[in-house]
Amino acid sequence: MDHSSPTTDPEETPDRLPHYSAKQVREGGGQYFVDAQGKRLPNVTTILNRTKSAEQWQALANWRQRVGVAEANQITRTASSRGTGTHKQIQRFLQGDRTPCSASVQPYWNSIEPVLHELRSVRLVEGSVFHYDLGYAGKVDCVATYRGVPCICEWKTADKPKGSVERLYDHPLQMVAYCGAVNHLYRDNGVQLQHGLLVVAIGDAPAEIFWFEPEAIVHYWNQWQQRLALYQRLQNGLF
Repeated sequence: MDHSSPTTDPEETPDRLPHYSAKQVREGGGQYFVDAQGKRLPNVTTILNRTKSAEQWQALANWRQRVGVAEANQITRTASSRGTGTHKQIQRFLQGDRTPCSASVQPYWNSIEPVLHELRSVRLVEGSVFHYDLGYAGKVDCVATYRGVPCICEWKTADKPKGSVERLYDHPLQMVAYCGAVNHLYRDNGVQLQHGLLVVAIGDAPAEIFWFEPEAIVHYWNQWQQRLALYQRLQNGLF
């Protein structure tokens, strides 16, 4: 395994992208990002949650009923904590901090670390992004080059392999939404990403790697735009 730094030498590394500050606020059960000028936009996760299909909500309700409300809440809290901890460890690593991770995060870190060693030209880590034209915001996990191709990177955790893109549910839509916001926000920096890397860290198993070619990015981008339009109609009380 190559344990070199995830970034190349300074002469080979593109300039780091500007890191924009943003405040996150909660209102009416949703989350919004507020930029330095006070512009407030809904975040991608809120938009996707508000526009889930009836089938998606029913499947979630069936699962909660099957495992029990208390157990479902505990599973959700554990998954959230695990995901946050893994993201923080990845962020530290990509920024050159080699602080060891906690015992609870260690299995997921072991799963995803080999993938991180294949990254080069890391340009943005945990950056807030705004798509002012389309009216949404979010926080991007990473913009880097993977196996020679510039891409948007998204990190997830799971207890067992997903096995297929279909079982990623709305994660690809989240990823392409961030991709579109990055391309919009950093267009003057020459950024035009057309590929996506979605990695699922699995406890005590190698990470699952899902690679998205331009055709897939376009496919999911069209779906994302439909969900965004639905959210905006709901917000405007059009139905």
